[in-house]
Amino acid sequence: MKLALRLAIFGIVWAIPLVAQETAPKIPRAITIDDFFEIREVSQPEISPDGQWIAYAARTRNLKEDKNEQRLWMISTHGGDALPLSAEGVTSSHVRWTPDGKYISFLSARDGGKAQVWLLDRRGGEAVRLTDTVQGVDDFEWSPDSTRLVLILRDPKAEDLETAKNKEKPAPATPPKPKTPPPFVIDRLQFKRDTVGYLDRRRTHLYVFGVGSKKTTQITSGDFDDNEPAWSPDSKSLAFSSNRSPDPDANYQAHIWVVAADNTDKGAHVTQVSPNPGPDSAPTWSPDGKWIAYVTELDPQLFYYNTRHLAVVSSTGGQANVLTRAFDRSIHRPRFSADGRSIYFVAEDDGTQNLCRVPAGGGEITRPIGGRLAVGTYSLGKDDSVAAPITTIDRPDEIFYLAGGAKEPMRLTKTNDALLSQLRLAQADYVHFKSKDGTSVAGYLYKPLDYTPGKKVPTLLNPHGGPVGQYTPSFYHLAQLYAANGYAVLLPNPRGSSGYGQKFCAAIYADWGNKDYQDDVAMVDYAVAQGIADPDKLGVGGWSYGGISTDFIISQTKRFKAAISGAGVALIASFYGHDHYQRDYDIELGHPWEHKEVWDRISPFYRVADITTPTLFMGGDMDWNVPILGSEQMYQAMKTLGRTTELVVYPGEYHGFTAPSHIKDRMERFMAWYNHYVKGDSAPARPPEKPATPETKTVGGE
Repeated sequence: MKLALRLAIFGIVWAIPLVAQETAPKIPRAITIDDFFEIREVSQPEISPDGQWIAYAARTRNLKEDKNEQRLWMISTHGGDALPLSAEGVTSSHVRWTPDGKYISFLSARDGGKAQVWLLDRRGGEAVRLTDTVQGVDDFEWSPDSTRLVLILRDPKAEDLETAKNKEKPAPATPPKPKTPPPFVIDRLQFKRDTVGYLDRRRTHLYVFGVGSKKTTQITSGDFDDNEPAWSPDSKSLAFSSNRSPDPDANYQAHIWVVAADNTDKGAHVTQVSPNPGPDSAPTWSPDGKWIAYVTELDPQLFYYNTRHLAVVSSTGGQANVLTRAFDRSIHRPRFSADGRSIYFVAEDDGTQNLCRVPAGGGEITRPIGGRLAVGTYSLGKDDSVAAPITTIDRPDEIFYLAGGAKEPMRLTKTNDALLSQLRLAQADYVHFKSKDGTSVAGYLYKPLDYTPGKKVPTLLNPHGGPVGQYTPSFYHLAQLYAANGYAVLLPNPRGSSGYGQKFCAAIYADWGNKDYQDDVAMVDYAVAQGIADPDKLGVGGWSYGGISTDFIISQTKRFKAAISGAGVALIASFYGHDHYQRDYDIELGHPWEHKEVWDRISPFYRVADITTPTLFMGGDMDWNVPILGSEQMYQAMKTLGRTTELVVYPGEYHGFTAPSHIKDRMERFMAWYNHYVKGDSAPARPPEKPATPETKTVGGE
């Protein structure tokens, strides 16, 4: 009744004439840094079992309070206004409908506790906590019969168990004194990970939670991680991915396994169903329970450079049928159609991400949602309807709905329409050009707002991270910001990028900064030849492998007037045992004491004396993906050589920044650095200093 009343009220609001509220239209303006914090990120759509509603998440970045928040919403598949499901001030995620359609469930950490599964009656009311695990829930999925959940839980810490035990005791009269943390005792090959830090032997395993009994039973165990659980249609079994080799830290030999949902011996009876070589991931069952589709890679030696293929295997194991060998494009998130005759998946292809479909036995690949756009996650309804967030160059993700049998998806949400109506945005062209050796390369080229054809403009080259990955036609605030400030922006997909086949991707294997360098600068040559880029006003910069690419580029050419290297590394051997890529190094480069020439060849640090480009280095002090050490070393070397350089270290940040104030500060520094050194503006190369706080520290200078 509460939901019906709310819908009725919304209906009345829609019916009110708007004539009296009309005002003179505002003239659209250029995008700003602060607009980034007005954009709400839409994700995680889930179609209700009756096909009438879509639940989803929307994240906001609150600059004033310097925090992020994600709320859950629901919208009718017929359109209309979205309805909030979760309260303001509390972050919630991983929204899921119960299979019977009566409730909505989600993960949330409330009242200072750990993440638990919460349950909300779709008819209205307050959410109630369903689980109460001592270590918090990483992920969960409902059984098809709605009676159980599979939980992904990490083995609890001793202090978690102690805290749970102390809940039963009366509070002490005086608070206990803080204890000095014990030392980290490490005996694993893989002993570090970004956002986690030092690793112990605690692993993630599968637990089954009975909704009625509130009983939790651990069904897998061992010195390896179990992830991506998927229920069989009869609710009796679970498929999951796990690397159960003798030392999972030494390789990527993950496979698909099946375990009984009522297993009581913690996984002694698990069955490997996907054959070697792997690695394998993302299992999903056919509606009749006879088959499991999954993502596989065919050459273990190529790991990330592999094309990720779609495969199907019997749910009891055996020979797999790889359906996308000829397609040669990486795929993600396979799902069987309602009748089991087709399999849906997202494919990276030619600078896009499309929703594709292939017959379950193999055959022609079609694209229910195709074109120059990017599809993220998606949800399938019982009639093969699709809900998916879709983004384009000029619009952040919104939820689209493709009704079963329809030819085109319909946009349902209007999350960012009010903001976008105020803005003038740059368009980007998807262009092709030839690299030095004749290889055809593609990328996205943004022209400045109000660009006059034939006018040469300051231009910024922005290599992407990865290196395996690709620029897609997604809404990219930073590129729009640069274009709004008079820059052309180049986003190349050089060799090493996904979306162009395995040979193209693996072309930089153990040979970084060579062919990808040629492809990156070839896009600059293209923009100059087109009369767009001013060859005397060029800048370059990127993050992660984009920062590494920047170091490679400025050590091989002096054509750029300014560079920004974020979260990069130039002395590669110094990261061995320091970052979290030990497996990758051993596979791709070999041991540095045995293959020194390979490690040295891909280390632009040894060419630092050739760098004259004013370069800003930056990163997070807690980043174990590409630690700040890489930026510190390059800064130190350039400072010693008397070059123009600066180092900015952001406290409390991992590889991907989260604090809105740090994200804003970073963009302000991007603009100031490029404006000063590329455009030649008289304003300083750093933004005005903010009032000093204990959390802020800026290091270095010109």
